Amino acid sequence: MRTSISPSTPPLSPATAALLSPAQTRERLPYAALVRELLLLLDDASVQVPPRLVQGLAGGGSLFVMPAIDARTAIAKLITFTPANAGRGQPAIQGDVLVFDVATGQRLLLLDGPTVTARRTAAVSVLAAQRLAPDTGGPLLIVGAGVQGHAHLEAFADVLKITDVMIASRSEVSAQALVQHARTLGLRAHVVDDANAALADCPLAVTCTPAHGVVLSALPGGRGFISAVGAFTPSMVELSPGLCRHVAAQGTVCLDTPDARHEAGDLLQAGLDTSRFATLAELVRAGTPQTAGPVLFKSCGWAGWDLAAARTALAAA
Repeated sequence: MRTSISPSTPPLSPATAALLSPAQTRERLPYAALVRELLLLLDDASVQVPPRLVQGLAGGGSLFVMPAIDARTAIAKLITFTPANAGRGQPAIQGDVLVFDVATGQRLLLLDGPTVTARRTAAVSVLAAQRLAPDTGGPLLIVGAGVQGHAHLEAFADVLKITDVMIASRSEVSAQALVQHARTLGLRAHVVDDANAALADCPLAVTCTPAHGVVLSALPGGRGFISAVGAFTPSMVELSPGLCRHVAAQGTVCLDTPDARHEAGDLLQAGLDTSRFATLAELVRAGTPQTAGPVLFKSCGWAGWDLAAARTALAAA
């Protein structure tokens, strides 16, 4: 395990300080570079990530306070999650990621929080697929056509070079919009009415819905990979208990971090003992794992992923 941070991180100076818009944040976080930085972070012994604070808000929303540090950089991610905004035409996630120089305490960057969240989450899914998926050729099934659906589409196309995509969503308008976006990227894409039926033809799948209920219950084939990112609390769920139990018995379940053991609603509601599942860091450090059977990657989020995004943005300055 290394004790220094990414060699790609440049010397820090007052000239790097910037307040970045969503578009500028996006430009600083190209997916290939972000995936590389995620790997470097997992091998950096100086990284420290305290437990995140989640404070309930009136009306059903939540305030998330998520710090993380390494030897040179400190971040604080401050975001709100407001599920009711889905019916108001407003984003469910809002906020910022503040980036500081450890040595001087100087603020270096203020990144757009929703953009960081979307892109680092998709990059983590790509990293998991690179290391765990038996078949990375696609087609890719995306269940959920919102912000995370867009991010995962772009990340899988950019890094894994998938060419075929199927989109399933409760909103026909959103699904068609994502299909059109996929086609502008040169991909073959179409809407599917039944995600469960489509799963049989898709060795790669991502569920990125608001996680109000089960959206995928079909059992993946022996070479299937599912990244489930929508549910990040014990009460949220996207995958059926039967699907989760099937993969746990016949294949591999991997968690993005140890915190997912008490946050992953999909697995907890399936009655699974989450303490027996390895994390992505553990599998990466062990080398390329030999997985047999289907793979379920359960992602709940972690400030360490945001720190990797901050490091990527600093390197791009």
